[in-house]
Amino acid sequence: MISLFFALMMSAPVKAEVVEKTLAIVNSEIVLESDLKTLQKRMTKPGMVDDALLDGKSVDSLKGDRKAQLEYLINEKLIESEIKRLNLSVTNDRVESEFKDMAKRNNVSEAELESILKNQGISSQEYKVFLKSKIEKQSLMDQEIISKLRISDDDALNEYLKANPNSRPSIDEFSVAHIFFNPKKGSPEAAYKRAEAVLAKLRNGESFETLAEQYSEDPNFTSGGALGTFKSGEFLPEIEEAISGLKVGETTGIVKSRLGFHIVKLTGKKLTTDPKFEKAKERIKGQLLEASFKRQLKLWLQNKREESFVRINE
Repeated sequence: MISLFFALMMSAPVKAEVVEKTLAIVNSEIVLESDLKTLQKRMTKPGMVDDALLDGKSVDSLKGDRKAQLEYLINEKLIESEIKRLNLSVTNDRVESEFKDMAKRNNVSEAELESILKNQGISSQEYKVFLKSKIEKQSLMDQEIISKLRISDDDALNEYLKANPNSRPSIDEFSVAHIFFNPKKGSPEAAYKRAEAVLAKLRNGESFETLAEQYSEDPNFTSGGALGTFKSGEFLPEIEEAISGLKVGETTGIVKSRLGFHIVKLTGKKLTTDPKFEKAKERIKGQLLEASFKRQLKLWLQNKREESFVRINE
């Protein structure tokens, strides 16, 4: 009887337990074959893969590269370990609040947002798991990397000049007044003689503004002979050249231009930044910040990997 029972037991099929393959161990975290399959599904859904962890690669290039996929998952596990170590995990209430805010920012209801996600093949629960991870990663990145990045205006200017080598980083802005002598009144020679006579009075100490009132032949004359404020390149080149070495309050000799003869006084001068650079500055700083973040993240991950226990079974 006993031998019959033993024979029956031996002939009965044994149901084997399927053990899932472990691809890697990262500290106390394991990367399973199912994690790889989950990542492969995520790659088909927009926005469900963190570009910062791709090391400059595209999601498309990741799709056919099992080794790169495993590296991506190891980096995720390194980050998860740090989130736990630094106690940066967020509650489900925080995730729900962020989900509501996201709907509000996009001017849709939560139900409409869920419908949009569903049309992209993403369930609301799946997205909230991703959102929780995203919030935690952002807190970690802010603390470990972003808070330490410094991009100055000079950094942005250097980058701007690389792309625009002929640009001037700064521009002189000057205010001028003049006493004008019109060559059409009599002859050019006569106009020049009138200019010489007024210049002699000026050098004898008479007021520029008073002489301008008395002798300037500018048809658009304003008080004191003021012409206004100009940036380099906006005014008569002969006058710009003549005032280039002056200090504020000093005057030129007789300057000939295509209009006639001038005695010019520099009434004000300051250096202003190139307006084209000013317009592009914040965009350039944003680009530099992003590039710097990617470099620092790569170094941070390398350091964490060296500090951690990582074993790959592939």
